[in-house]
Amino acid sequence: MIAIRSTLFMAYAIIWSVLTIPLVMVAALGLRGLWGYRAGRMWRLGMQWGIENLLGIRPKVIGLENMPKEPCVILAKHQSAWETMTLQDYVPRGAFCVFVLKRELLRVPMLGWGLAAMKMISIDRSAGKDALDQVVTQGRERLEQGFYIIVFPEGTRVPVGQKKRYKAGGAYLATHVGCKVVPIAHDAGELWPRQAFLKKPGTITVSIGPAFDPAGMTEVEVNRRAEEWIEAEMHRISPHRYSDAHHNAT
Repeated sequence: MIAIRSTLFMAYAIIWSVLTIPLVMVAALGLRGLWGYRAGRMWRLGMQWGIENLLGIRPKVIGLENMPKEPCVILAKHQSAWETMTLQDYVPRGAFCVFVLKRELLRVPMLGWGLAAMKMISIDRSAGKDALDQVVTQGRERLEQGFYIIVFPEGTRVPVGQKKRYKAGGAYLATHVGCKVVPIAHDAGELWPRQAFLKKPGTITVSIGPAFDPAGMTEVEVNRRAEEWIEAEMHRISPHRYSDAHHNAT
């Protein structure tokens, strides 16, 4: 049954994307303004219909009241493609999100074209300090325009129960523009593993942590605070993925 569900969803996702991503590009490049983001939301909601009704995956959200009413930097765990579509639902109604992503993604057919049209924050990860400056320059502009910014500090999808070094980009942005930071943990990788065709039905837990003001903190301190909350929350929502030894090591 899982194989049938996953096959149906893949077929649906391809057809839906072929039909709607050109509309996203036309809306973003032709109509400009927020039309590209509205069209992008249409694509995303269609994908989520397939996720819920074909795959049988639904979210359970904890701490939604912690999301600030004003634009902020969201530092989130990254385990699958699921959260790239769904985390955007947890900002205030009517608000839009952009992601910080590697520039190479803009070259991916259809997906990359849509991301470029919607002015995501793209960086050259090989540029070192210049890459951080790119994040601040583009990030400040997006925040002033009212966008929430989602950053995956580990930089890549990481299986449940594991973690990679938290990079400083999102924390650096928050300390340089003076906006709040919100940590988010989730267990999407339990049902939607990294690069896996088969996706299991069930409930994904998303936990939104308390927002905090980075004023007076360095990016290292901001990163450490977000990491400590996220990883502690991961132990709470996915305890079966962590041994006592692993817990003590982290």
